[in-house]
Amino acid sequence: MTDQKNTIVAILLSVIVLIGWQYFFAGPQMEKQQRAAQEAQQQQSQPQTQTQTPGVAPAPGTQTAPGTAPTPGAPTTRPGTAPRESVIAASPRIQIDTPRLRGSIALKGARIDDVSLKDYRETVDPKSPNIKLLSPAGSPDPFYAEFGWVAPAGSTMKLPNADTVWTAATSGTLTHTQPVVLSWDNGAGLIFRRTISVDANYMFTVNDTVENKGADAATIYGYGLISRHGTPPVAGFYILHEGLIGVLGDGKLHEITYSDIAGEPPQTVKSTGGWLGITDKYWAATLIPDQATSMQARFASSKIGALDTFQTDYLLDATTIAPGAKVSSQARLFAGAKEVAVVDGYETQYGIKNFELLIDWGWFYFVTKPMFFALDYFFRWSGNFGIAILIVTVFIKILFFPLANKSYASMARMKAVQPQMLEIRERFSDDKVKQQQAMMDLYKREKINPVSGCLPILIQIPVFFALYKVLFVTIEMRHAPFFGWIRDLSAPDPTTVFNLFGLIPWDPTVVPVLGPFLMLGVWPLIMGVTMFVQMKMNPAPPDPTQKMIFDWMPLFFTFLLASFPAGLVIYWAWNNFLSVLQQGAIMRKHGVKIELFDNIKGMVGKGSTDKKAADKKN
Repeated sequence: MTDQKNTIVAILLSVIVLIGWQYFFAGPQMEKQQRAAQEAQQQQSQPQTQTQTPGVAPAPGTQTAPGTAPTPGAPTTRPGTAPRESVIAASPRIQIDTPRLRGSIALKGARIDDVSLKDYRETVDPKSPNIKLLSPAGSPDPFYAEFGWVAPAGSTMKLPNADTVWTAATSGTLTHTQPVVLSWDNGAGLIFRRTISVDANYMFTVNDTVENKGADAATIYGYGLISRHGTPPVAGFYILHEGLIGVLGDGKLHEITYSDIAGEPPQTVKSTGGWLGITDKYWAATLIPDQATSMQARFASSKIGALDTFQTDYLLDATTIAPGAKVSSQARLFAGAKEVAVVDGYETQYGIKNFELLIDWGWFYFVTKPMFFALDYFFRWSGNFGIAILIVTVFIKILFFPLANKSYASMARMKAVQPQMLEIRERFSDDKVKQQQAMMDLYKREKINPVSGCLPILIQIPVFFALYKVLFVTIEMRHAPFFGWIRDLSAPDPTTVFNLFGLIPWDPTVVPVLGPFLMLGVWPLIMGVTMFVQMKMNPAPPDPTQKMIFDWMPLFFTFLLASFPAGLVIYWAWNNFLSVLQQGAIMRKHGVKIELFDNIKGMVGKGSTDKKAADKKN
């Protein structure tokens, strides 16, 4: 009766864990995306009024963050009132065309607010639209970068703002080999010139020069900002940060989610050098001021009507320009895909402290990033990230071979003493304490580790997590195909046994509550079978409850991993297969019979065997 109770409790706990995983982790992603899209649509449909208010100018000798009330150069039109293409076409612009970027710079405000990524599309369909990273104010999802100046408090100095129309001093398109030059004269002695260049990847460089031809000295404060209007859909997983981000002079990584900053006071940090911006899962826009310049960095949120807006900005120290003099400053803007080689290259090239942390490697950085480099190396050799996963798994097996070999040898010895274990159980069937003591004496005498069967699984966990992190956060894995129906290793297996792998035109996910559990694809099934075979090669634990848990574990993991990235499930299945071969070789070496089929037969005939044993006992 006690064993039956333990079995029921264990089954219930397994079901609770499975449902909890689906409820707290696998399910929320789609729900959050749908909810965020609905909220954004509702907010944009509400009437909104807004006036153009530049940033509040700081008093002499003090610094006030740019972008209050609510942002410098804030749009006078309501977000989402016109299609993105219409907003872009309505203003004079300089086109951007590089090997990896397409877009334009608005001459009105000199904003970098139209950037699309040539190499990335919204879905695996090669005909789907390119990713649109930055969009202008007035479009459905404003997201842009702006550089400018503010004057001391009380000053009437005329400075360029969001309504200022700059003049293009050079004609043509901004390319990775040809910069563009913009200029503006305030009519009171200050002439502003801006040279914008971009490399072959995603880094814009903005060189500003201010010349004072007036009779009086002029004091100004330079700033840069990235503004995003509305809360974008996010993945919603705790292992990934999406939102405001930066590493400033203190060297600390600042990660602020949209929900954490919305409605809260701004967070300011005094810094020399560093970077800050707004990141999505795979893309980011970040400000990178001169790394030797002192500044006040800020993470902030405000309201445009009912719509939340988010902003990261910096304000430089005051600069005084004497009559007849000129001053220059330089800043950079990263706007693109968070590719590991590109991000790491910028950190080295420009001396940007910890810029690599723009990619969310997590706390186990020392495991996760080497895992990525290993996969990337074999990808470059094989041309397929799935093949790279298989090769890296083999090397991981070799690395852990001594530990696994010791574990399997212990299991082989346990298999050899199985008759003695059964004899002990029969001899002390009425005294559990003496039974356990006799078992422990047997383990010590034969040098057996009773939990050795779990060790091969436990040693995989750090590797499993590192691979999961790599598959989830690195853009290199996004839309990376394997073979056959696996067109994206970072997404779950799209097939399911419950519609006969697509032969029946029915979507099992529409079933209330149970829908997510019905997406049980081919690779999760392969993984479950290989795990079952591996478990059945091990000697059965002497405790009935432990045995029951081990019997149910393959089924539990099959459903659990069905919602994981396909690359992770392929890794686990391949690792199980290699473990079966390794364990079989070790058992033969120790002269232990492999009773895989006997164990499976024992499961099928378990009920009748138990009944015969009970009748014999009575």
